[in-house]
Amino acid sequence: MSKVVKAEYTAEAVAGFNARTAIEEAARCLLCHDAPCSKGCPAGTNPAKFIRSIRFRNVRGAAETIRENNILGGTCARVCPYDNLCEEACSRCGIDRPIEIGKLQRYAIEQEEALGMKILSVPAEKKAGKVACVGAGPASLAAAAELAKAGYDVTILEREAKAGGVLTYGIVPSRLPQAVVDADIAKVEELGVKFVFNTTVKAEDLADYDAVFVGIGLWGPNLPGIDGIDLPGVYAAVDYLKAARSGAEGFNAGNRVLVVGGGDVAVDCAVTAKLQGAEDVKIVYRRTIEEAPGNLNEFQYALSLGIGMTTGMAPDSIVGDGKVEAVNFKGFRDEAAKLTLSADTIVFATGQKAEAADFVAVDVTDKKTIVADENGVTSVDNIFSAGDIVNGGKTVVEAVAGGKAAAASIIAYLEKKGVK
Repeated sequence: MSKVVKAEYTAEAVAGFNARTAIEEAARCLLCHDAPCSKGCPAGTNPAKFIRSIRFRNVRGAAETIRENNILGGTCARVCPYDNLCEEACSRCGIDRPIEIGKLQRYAIEQEEALGMKILSVPAEKKAGKVACVGAGPASLAAAAELAKAGYDVTILEREAKAGGVLTYGIVPSRLPQAVVDADIAKVEELGVKFVFNTTVKAEDLADYDAVFVGIGLWGPNLPGIDGIDLPGVYAAVDYLKAARSGAEGFNAGNRVLVVGGGDVAVDCAVTAKLQGAEDVKIVYRRTIEEAPGNLNEFQYALSLGIGMTTGMAPDSIVGDGKVEAVNFKGFRDEAAKLTLSADTIVFATGQKAEAADFVAVDVTDKKTIVADENGVTSVDNIFSAGDIVNGGKTVVEAVAGGKAAAASIIAYLEKKGVK
């Protein structure tokens, strides 16, 4: 039986800046005229501008820049891979180290919350168009916010009991506290966006809307076709994280847990297991650590918790008498290499698949993802889509960017149709 959950499961693992350390960090900025950091942000959050504001002690100005450009500013400050985006583009990389842009963004949003700032507003006169956003993940939240700011009536339809999608159900809270997600969602609600939960959308539910945005993400499990995959104790990452975060009745993290994968989701699963009381947790990845797509800082955090990592091995079969007892691995590049690890739980963090979006008659790929261009335009005039259901599973900040682009397309469509 799993041990008592450690308090750290819900406690944020990394501390943020205070006023002094934030201003000191912002003062390192070179105030580049061409602002490569801002060019490196997919969502257009404009780091150059909010860093300048913090540098000159204008915290409200910093929060305004972030929130006006990225409704999920608090969330992205925690989970955005800024070390591969804005921080990698920072000019200080050629001198010493990049500005800690993510932590500065987090500081500004924390001050927004602490000081009760009211930044966003909606037009006094509403426009006639009604828009439905299917799914309450980051792409839909971003699209809904942009549409509401433009004066449109927006309703988000969500099959789960809470908004947030992967933010609420798929990331360990020590990396992304639920309070941060809830605060970002509250900003969307303050714009007048309506939420309808616990609803499975059908085509007829969308008939009264002038336009529809689909941002349902990827929630289908992606498990390998190996022997033993149906044994009790085998999880897809999305199901494991969701059960842990929602406190599902009877959820047992396991005592000897193996996580297969090399991305941030694999680390989240391993950290979840450890902080939920598992004694022995290991990550097994088929390639080398240098090839792993996960954030190295997250791997270091996992190692600091005593989580082991084995590379170069891929799962070959799962064995057990009525339940998982061990996993056999073979070398990914050297198939002569063999490894057997005991386990009572195995979590496959090897990506998710799209579930059929049969409530809209849009073109889809052979993987059931929706075909849409960079502006969220699909094969049906009034249907738009972005986020993981289109790109196959990328980052939160890219979902925000896609949602914003789709919102602009929706506005252009409604104006062209005379729905103003």
